[in-house]
Amino acid sequence: MQTDRIILGIDPGTTIMGYGIIHIKGKKMELVQMGVLHLSKLGSHELKLKRIFERTLQLVDEYKPDEFAVEAPFFGKNVQSMLKLGRAQGVSMAAALYREVPIFEYAPKKIKMAITGKGTASKEQVASMLQSLLNIKEMPKHLDASDGLAAAVCHYFQRNPAGGKGKNYTGWGAFLKDNPDKLK
Repeated sequence: MQTDRIILGIDPGTTIMGYGIIHIKGKKMELVQMGVLHLSKLGSHELKLKRIFERTLQLVDEYKPDEFAVEAPFFGKNVQSMLKLGRAQGVSMAAALYREVPIFEYAPKKIKMAITGKGTASKEQVASMLQSLLNIKEMPKHLDASDGLAAAVCHYFQRNPAGGKGKNYTGWGAFLKDNPDKLK
């Protein structure tokens, strides 16, 4: 396992796409960048997909991630929305594949569980935990950015249980008992 690596996380969307980038140095995780791509002013779905591909490729070229984590589309009631979301995810994945960056896909519940210990956590709870974990002074206006960041952090946790310490915990209570510095 590489001890110095960069992970790009994407929360795909056709109105707003969120992204977050973390740098892993040994067992330390730090925020590099997070933000959103606004797509609502683009006229067609095809133009949105093109812009998602272009921006993802820019992020890959600028930050040179070693790994790419993306939130999987979840099954909703609106099949058309799910189809569009799947396309957005696909073109972001294609951009990473174009630069030969390995892709890892996580279900929304898996990401929430990895960050908060609760698969039904709200976007606000996820953002709050990320703010604490990464010592982020001010969170962005759009929670899509923290959702992209959550995909990257989830990937790190999945590949490095218990922050790389080699210990598995039964829940957040057990983790916090061994790591009181992680809670403000």
